[in-house]
Amino acid sequence: MNKRRAHHFWTKVKFIKPWYFLAIAVLSGVICIFALRANNQHMIELRDAVYTADKDGTDVTKPLKALQAYVTTHMNTDLNAGGNSVYPPVQLKYTYERLVKAQKEQASLTSSQIYSAAQAYCEQQNSSDFSGRNRIPCIEQYVQSHSSKKPAAVPDALYKFAFVAPRWSPDLAGWTMVLGVLSAALFVISFATRRWLNH
Repeated sequence: MNKRRAHHFWTKVKFIKPWYFLAIAVLSGVICIFALRANNQHMIELRDAVYTADKDGTDVTKPLKALQAYVTTHMNTDLNAGGNSVYPPVQLKYTYERLVKAQKEQASLTSSQIYSAAQAYCEQQNSSDFSGRNRIPCIEQYVQSHSSKKPAAVPDALYKFAFVAPRWSPDLAGWTMVLGVLSAALFVISFATRRWLNH
């Protein structure tokens, strides 16, 4: 574009001062900062709802899904397990502990039932033995033959969650960021053009 054409274009848009773009850029930047902070605050509220449900023993599925849906669609809400993450991943500590406890109780109950069955079985086999001396090997053998394998440990990784936020999201924070960057670029272009045409 030669200087004459640029001058013609400039006569049509010269009423737009570069400072207008700068003001829009600053205002957009301020709004963007507050919107990013609001995103983060809302993420913390949703995360706390998950922790409360976990601690109270209520269903964590609904608050966990709400947290995941929000984090994965809003900027500045990272719940990443990486080394640079601000927050640790979501850990359903109480749900995991309750499951491990229930598993131990079930194993203990099963063991107790097997031992009772062994006593009953061995009493029938050696009903004439009053001292019970011959029943002990019978009980041990019965328990060994009827005991199931120890239940596998529950992996705690199944109760830890990490959600990654997008770099940009089409919300208030995202659009004000775009507006701020565009306004800053237009400020630089209009300021440089004005100086170039005035020389």
